[in-house]
Amino acid sequence: MSRLSVVSTEVDPPTKRRKIDSKYTAVVKTVSSDTNMAVNGVNGVAEIDEGLYSRQLYVLGHEAMRRMATSDVLISGLGGLGVEIAKNVILGGVKSVTLHDTVACEIADLNSQFYLTEEDIGKNRAEACHSQLAALNNYVPTSVHTDSLTESFIKQFKVVVLTESTLEEQLRVSEVTHSNDIALIVADVRGLFTQVFCDFGENFTVVDVNGESPVSAMIASISKDAEGLVACVDDARHGFEDGDFVKFSEIEGMTELNTCEPRKIRVLGPYTFSIGDTSNFSDYIHGGIVTQVKMPKTVNFKPLNESLKSPEFVVTDWAKFDRAMQIHLAFLALHEFVKQHKKFPRAWNSEDSEEFLTLAEKIREDNAIDTELQVDILSLFSKICRGDVAPLDAAIGGIVAQEVMKACSGKFNPIFQWLYFDAVECLPLDLSDMTEDCCAPLGSRHDRQIAVFGKDFQDRLGKLKYFIVGAGAIGCELLKNFAMMGVGTKDDGKLIVTDMDLIEKSNLNRQFLFRSTDVQKPKSAVAARAVKIMNPALNIIAYETRVGLETEKIYDDKFFEELDGVANALDNIDARIYVDRRCVYYRKPLLESGTLGTKGNTQVVVPFLTESYSSSQDPPEKSIPICTLKNFPNAIEHTLQWARDVFEGLFCHSAQNAAKYLEDPSFAEKMLKLPGVQPVEVLESVKQALVDQRPFSFEDCVKWARCHWQEQYNNQIRQLLFNFPPDQLTSTGQPFWSGPKRRPEPLEFSVDDPLHLDYIIAAANLKAEVYGIPQNRDRGAIASIVETVEVPEFVPKSGVKIAVNDSQVLLAEASGNGAVDHDRVNSLMKALPTWENLEELTIKPLEFEKDDDTNFHMDFIVAASNLRALNYRIPLADRHKSKLIAGKIIPAIATTTSVVAGFICLELYKLTQGFKVLNRYKNGFINLALPLFAFSEPIAAPTMKYYDNEWSLWDRFEVSGELTLQEFLNYFKENHKLEITMLSQGVCMLYSFFMPKAKALERMSLPMSEIVKKVSKKKLEPHVRALVFELCCNDDEGNDIEVPYVRYTLP
Repeated sequence: MSRLSVVSTEVDPPTKRRKIDSKYTAVVKTVSSDTNMAVNGVNGVAEIDEGLYSRQLYVLGHEAMRRMATSDVLISGLGGLGVEIAKNVILGGVKSVTLHDTVACEIADLNSQFYLTEEDIGKNRAEACHSQLAALNNYVPTSVHTDSLTESFIKQFKVVVLTESTLEEQLRVSEVTHSNDIALIVADVRGLFTQVFCDFGENFTVVDVNGESPVSAMIASISKDAEGLVACVDDARHGFEDGDFVKFSEIEGMTELNTCEPRKIRVLGPYTFSIGDTSNFSDYIHGGIVTQVKMPKTVNFKPLNESLKSPEFVVTDWAKFDRAMQIHLAFLALHEFVKQHKKFPRAWNSEDSEEFLTLAEKIREDNAIDTELQVDILSLFSKICRGDVAPLDAAIGGIVAQEVMKACSGKFNPIFQWLYFDAVECLPLDLSDMTEDCCAPLGSRHDRQIAVFGKDFQDRLGKLKYFIVGAGAIGCELLKNFAMMGVGTKDDGKLIVTDMDLIEKSNLNRQFLFRSTDVQKPKSAVAARAVKIMNPALNIIAYETRVGLETEKIYDDKFFEELDGVANALDNIDARIYVDRRCVYYRKPLLESGTLGTKGNTQVVVPFLTESYSSSQDPPEKSIPICTLKNFPNAIEHTLQWARDVFEGLFCHSAQNAAKYLEDPSFAEKMLKLPGVQPVEVLESVKQALVDQRPFSFEDCVKWARCHWQEQYNNQIRQLLFNFPPDQLTSTGQPFWSGPKRRPEPLEFSVDDPLHLDYIIAAANLKAEVYGIPQNRDRGAIASIVETVEVPEFVPKSGVKIAVNDSQVLLAEASGNGAVDHDRVNSLMKALPTWENLEELTIKPLEFEKDDDTNFHMDFIVAASNLRALNYRIPLADRHKSKLIAGKIIPAIATTTSVVAGFICLELYKLTQGFKVLNRYKNGFINLALPLFAFSEPIAAPTMKYYDNEWSLWDRFEVSGELTLQEFLNYFKENHKLEITMLSQGVCMLYSFFMPKAKALERMSLPMSEIVKKVSKKKLEPHVRALVFELCCNDDEGNDIEVPYVRYTLP
């Protein structure tokens, strides 16, 4: 009997607290208040709900979204593929979607059509799923059409998508769409074979081919020549490619380039490129920025009838370079077979397969196609084309939905013109057991999957026990796919999902299992209930706890040992690495996937076969040099990071220190034990918070904000220019203020400047919140207070040291890490107020939250960053871009999520088949913008040797306790000829050859578990059944050798 359980514990409560008022209004376009914050870089696009579409906007941009919002889309055929396309297009935010279908629902449709239930059998599929699809996005009107597609009806739409259609219908509709400049997309999934065709008409304009941010570089020199040579500052490669167009700005001397049209470049090297004739221009003096310009591209599509005869393919798997034409022929043969027989070939029927091959050969000859038939591929096609699998519907549904968005917006490069993909590697190695009887329909919802894999395989899927970690965008898609595949639907099978987060409004654009009424509810519980409706036979358990060290008593040995595998749906590297290590330890398969905008990747980890997720990692992000942030910014990214640091320092770190001082009477004494200058720094921040800068009224907060503005944007800049005047030269005689060092200018405060006042309003209100002072959002009232503030006069000082590079920063820090200045510490301790004077004071440190437009956090960040950008003449960033950079937001879109979840679920089929060979598995990388699809075999687990024993990360020594340390050492000496020189458990060193003899002798007679408790000073938790020991060993010749770790099972 199927079941659903929701498990909640208090081990790890959700990080995002439930709000007091959890009501949610779906149609909220702009946040307004009497603060009436200035534009502050905000682009003023009120017609796009940035709260809902925020992550997608970072993929597509406002202009593309506006074009989509004027586009009507028709989707025909509401089977498994059609509903996936409709779901993603509706989430994307087009003007309207019309669902067309003339077919009545049957039980087999439930195989992959997740919005149909048994109650819908006999109803029109479009009508039956209309309400569910319409509820995905209140901004997209969704209607149903159940009549035939007439020419006049088709002409209403910008894009038409056909699925499950006959070739005759495709050709008829194509004549209408091509002649009326309507985009046509034809898509189908047949068994493990897929097809996509695009015709966006003649002269289709692509406004942005790849969606990447324009590259820019700082100029070092430009030659005056017939072929002008541009050299860039050599601190970073310019990143341009041959044929790129660029524009110039801020050049001194050769100013003609600042106003010229974009120029085409020829790349000569990583720091140089040519731009054509510059011989008639003025002499270059210095400075300048060169920026890539995105140029529109025109694509001419052939209509379907022409493209059928001379197809052009997008390669989806370079290991199957010649496969596309074979599948092209197979689909044509299928259309002909159905036309003649009014039905599909029977599953795994040899007679129908022979006839199918004959038809394919005739089509090849009639169309003079110069390729030999690959009989094995076409035979497989005929045997499984009656079937359908949910993962491929999800993957192709995401690809097609992205093409719809391209057709609507001109954003990204479209498929030109055919895309074919197959996943025949999912079938068994030995096909002799695949018979017509074992794949015959049973009258069940999984009949179409059974038609591909057989009844026994379906039973195996039902008995699987899988753990999905994360119920966000990928997690929702995985849950839906697993439910449609029938994973965990048998009595002894189950799905377990966990997610510690609550649903936010911005989630609704991608995490399709959630609705507006679910905001502030637990993700895992809501998602579990949603997929339970999709497949009532599903056994699913929902947890609301993080998977980590602190929850190992929940996700313990018993928990993991029962699993057949784990699927990650996480959004951070650390969590992924932790789960990966648990899977290696318990020897469980791991399905790993991730997205970044239109890019996605999938990785399957197979015990004893492949490397693990942690075996290879991306290089760390390039950090911004400290001196660049502090004094020499040259890009908006620098000023935004500086603004984040200022926010953390003013409203978080300083407030945390003060709050701890108020809570803990011994806090000051504890600080004295810190090394170097830390005691002075902490105590100074506490003194500032409680004495020097403590406000007692909102007027005090405004006064502090005004003085802080003066310090940041005037005083500090004047001091910098005092140290390094505009005409300062370096030791080599070059201008100091050149290259990446932009000469700043101090700002003069004006209450009439909206940006200046924005900073005061945000800073004052944040200061008030920290100290529990009632806030004031009245812009006029705050302006009046500001005008009364007396700002101290500033005079630059001699002797102030300013670091020019990070080496000087590190040297200054090192020189300050000596002995504690006890006189300064004593002075600070005396200056701190007594507890009696602070009894009624409470201080609230602020945790940065980018998605609340009413909390002043982003208002402060945008204002602070843009003011600093004005100091350094850096182009300002609007609120949208500022939130992306300062909030470290990962751009996301539903289409990519759907694709990667579909592709990784194909690997689940292979794991269930039990394949032990690498060439059956696929790791994938996709970029839907280009479009690019790259699949490869997983990397084999690297192996090492000690003596003649070969081992990999999946191997270990198994030792059952309890043994004393002496017995443990002897065991490895006698059984493995290994002399242990060092033995550790986590960060605890249990034994080493250089350990004092007395200590080593003392431990020799102790049981291993006792030594662990003694060294770690922690007791062993009841759930711990085994310990992990790391060894350093010598062989019998005294050489250091690498060996596996030890799993020491406790008695």
